[in-house]
Formats: sequence, structure tokens, C-alpha cells
Amino acid sequence: MLHEHYTEDGQVVLIAGGGRIYTDIAARFVASERSLDDIIASPYSKNIVRNILESGHRAALEFDYFIFGIAGYSRVTETQLVRKRLASYLIKSGRAELNGKRQFSVVYPKSVANFASNITLPDGTSHSLSGRDLADMIRQWYDAGLASGLPEEDLRYLKPQATEFKAIVGMNAHALLDWFAIRCCRNAQHEIRDLAWKMLALCKKAAPDLFEEAGPNCVQLGYCPENKRQHKDCQGKVPTKKEALAVLKELRRERNG
Repeated sequence: MLHEHYTEDGQVVLIAGGGRIYTDIAARFVASERSLDDIIASPYSKNIVRNILESGHRAALEFDYFIFGIAGYSRVTETQLVRKRLASYLIKSGRAELNGKRQFSVVYPKSVANFASNITLPDGTSHSLSGRDLADMIRQWYDAGLASGLPEEDLRYLKPQATEFKAIVGMNAHALLDWFAIRCCRNAQHEIRDLAWKMLALCKKAAPDLFEEAGPNCVQLGYCPENKRQHKDCQGKVPTKKEALAVLKELRRERNG
């Protein structure tokens, strides 16, 4: 049986992170003459965290670490996710068994699952097949290969990118802010954007002081750095970097007379 999920059904849990914030300890350590014991014993300061975020000196943010559990996303999103190099990943083995039974699970948009087209087979016959039909055909072929004794590490070459992946992902707060800036943007592919917003919601709840201003670049910067590549839904609503610089130059000109 084909186990299918849709791209908006992905699940994210926060395994660790938040609670006590260590960014302010790291920031104090750099600038304070007090002993480390005194710094650690100091009351938490939201203002120090805010100053770090506003100044752009984000190295101290790397001492707050967050670990997520991810399931229900496709290999399409896995490929995009692991492009973020400043992170740790443990991807669940595709050969792992579930209660002694192998599971062929796919994740795709409903539009792809339901879209049907005529397909001509090698024998010349034509059949109307949907995306769901194609995924199930591969599942049947895969199961037949297993039954014939073929190794899974060979059979998986024909698995679709829609195959579900499960992972544990760790990022520090600095890396997360950078990642949210890109992956929460409307220009991001819709499935990884869904993942990013779900991760951000968990971070905001667990550590609101660190992620109060987190989000896509336009939220963090106040303008869109995409310029000509700005998403159509943002055009006229969010200034581009080029437009923001033009306004600043005009203000400077007026001040200088």
C-alpha cells in the first residue's frame, strides 16, 4: 500500500532549545572584566540580547542551539535543507523498517498527485495515469524487487524525489536567523517555506527575545534584497534594496542642502 502525504502536512517538533538564553552570557564575557562565575550568576538581560541583534554582531548567538525533529517532508525539501552548511543533520535511513515492515511513503502537492496524463508504454499501449498512479507503480516495482532479493541500496535509485524523509536537525540561533531570512521568503519553494515557518513559530515560542524580529529578509532588514527578483505579491508593498537606497540618498541630499 502506498503511504501518501501532502506538502502542507509536514511535522516539526522542537526537541531542545530555548529556556535559558546563553547569548547574553557570551556577550557579557567578551566585554566584562568580571569573573566568569560572576557573569554566569548575573540575571538574564533582554537588553543585552536586543543590542546584539540590533548591532549585527551576531557571534554570541551561536551559543544558543536548537534541535528539531522533522517528518512528513519530501526529498525535494531535504536537498534544499542540507544546503545550509552551518547545521547538523541526522537523516533517518531509507532502509529502516517500521514494526518489521518496510514503508513506501511519498509527499507531494495534491495537484501533482491528482494530475493525470496519457502515458505510452513500451508495448505501445496508452494509459491515463495520475501522479498517484505513478508513485504506486514504483512502490509495486520496489516491493517486487525486495521480494526477488535485490538489495534496497540498489532499488532506491528509482525512488522518486517525493519519497518522505525524516531527520533531526540542529542549528544555532545565528544560523537560524540567516536560514529564516531566505527560506521564509515568498520566493522560497513552498514546501521548504512551510518547514521554515513552522520552525520559526517554535523558536518564537521557545526563545521570543532571540527571534522577535526573525523572519524573511524583508522583516529583518526592512527592505527586500531580491530587487528585480522580488516576489510579485510583495511588489509595491515592500521596498526593494534599490528603492530603499534611493530614498536614503534623497534624504541625505536634502539634509546636505
